[in-house]
Amino acid sequence: MSSIFQPSTRQTVNRRSQRGQGMTEYIIVVALVAVAAIATYQYFGQVLRAQTAAIAKELAGEDGTQETRVAKAAAQAAKAEAKRKSLNDFTGNADKSSR
Repeated sequence: MSSIFQPSTRQTVNRRSQRGQGMTEYIIVVALVAVAAIATYQYFGQVLRAQTAAIAKELAGEDGTQETRVAKAAAQAAKAEAKRKSLNDFTGNADKSSR
């Protein structure tokens, strides 16, 4: 005979599956955030790496001036390349490769 204070087997199984579902959703969200962070880090490339290196050196009590210069140079190079390229470059490359 089942008491109102004791959950039935069905209720216990439902709670476990809900807990498992919540954990699965959490893992998926964490994985998506990690992939987005990696993609962002790769997208910004050398500028972000140099800035991170400069911050790390400064936090360690060292001089991060050289890394800051590298970051500025990489940012200028990226800016120049962005001005130089457009969507026409991509279609132009497709036309050249098909010939």
